[in-house]
Amino acid sequence: MLKRGKEEIIYLLNKCIEKFQLETGKSVIQNTNRKNYEALAIQLSEISNLLPSTNEKFGHAIYEPDPQFNIANYPFRKYDITGGQIKDALMGLVANPRSFLIDTCYIYLYGVGRQAFELNPVDISLVASENSESESKDSYSIITENQQLKLKLASLVKETDKKIFNRLRFYRMIFIPLCVCLLIGGIYFWKKQNESFTALDTITKDFNILPYRVKASEKEHIEGIWLCYTGSPQARPSDPNRYHKVVANLVEIKYKDGYFTYYRYGAGFNHTGYVQFESPNVLSIHSRIMNGSNKTEYPRHSLMSLTKNNKFQTSISASWNFDAGNNKRIIGIREVYEKIGKDGRIEEIINTPANASCQCKIIKWYQENNDVQTFYLKNTILDSAKNIQLSQLIDDNSILLKDPETGVVIH
Repeated sequence: MLKRGKEEIIYLLNKCIEKFQLETGKSVIQNTNRKNYEALAIQLSEISNLLPSTNEKFGHAIYEPDPQFNIANYPFRKYDITGGQIKDALMGLVANPRSFLIDTCYIYLYGVGRQAFELNPVDISLVASENSESESKDSYSIITENQQLKLKLASLVKETDKKIFNRLRFYRMIFIPLCVCLLIGGIYFWKKQNESFTALDTITKDFNILPYRVKASEKEHIEGIWLCYTGSPQARPSDPNRYHKVVANLVEIKYKDGYFTYYRYGAGFNHTGYVQFESPNVLSIHSRIMNGSNKTEYPRHSLMSLTKNNKFQTSISASWNFDAGNNKRIIGIREVYEKIGKDGRIEEIINTPANASCQCKIIKWYQENNDVQTFYLKNTILDSAKNIQLSQLIDDNSILLKDPETGVVIH
């Protein structure tokens, strides 16, 4: 009489793993990861799926045919063996293992099914003792303990590998920065010795990048949230109602490594760019349309001379009228900046009923004191502006066409 249940299948699967590793040279790591047993499961499935037609050949139980045998692929056939099945049975989680799994193991190991093996058992380890149930339990306990030891060993190996990896990563974190520092020092020494410029030095010199050191007071003055008023809609021939039109833009300026990043929210489109000091109180503002790609569209350049104790700061810009088709042209224009704060977060509100209602772009400014200010950006009539000084700065006289032409700017 043969052993049954957990004791039988655990012994069979351990023998299958030994044979599989010996014949294929592939290692089967015995832990709780079912993927580790998949290669063995696929090989055993080549035997199990033929069981409906091999009972006379191997002497095993009769199995009904699988209607999906020629239709489905592994692991969706009726008698497929999976890595999860092997893992659960091997760990002693299955009290009554599937009969086709047991017969497959016998055929793989001994060339006969369980019934034929029982008539002529060639491995006494599978034969049950006649007079001791306790011996069976002891035998099962030994197998279970063996499995637990294998799991602990695999866990220790994994933990050791992790410690070695962490140690190597620690050394790498020290070694790489050290090499970088030595490399930078070598490059600096080489530059000083040869009195030559690198490509970056050349570009910095030719493009006049960061020629001026920004002072703390200048940084405090420029960094923050601004409103920028522009009369560019007055130069759009496609708009018959362009007379004295003006639009406010919300601008966020942040300091970064000697220059300032520049992000401008407009009524129809946004700008991105940078600001740098050219000399005391003189700023260059470079920007382009934010279009979601690296393509530069509508580049513009402004010069601003800062005036102390003045609410409005004016800039002269080589800009565009931002019209469509052949009406698109470069213009010279005076733009007026007004600083309204220096902290907080900007959020653009899109695709809401409020956008459709006002036909404008909605921007919310969340300030650090928890106040929220909402801006509705759209083209408005200059004559409605309440501030006379602002109206005079951005009227039709503030626009210069690239090519002299009458009738574009309506006086």
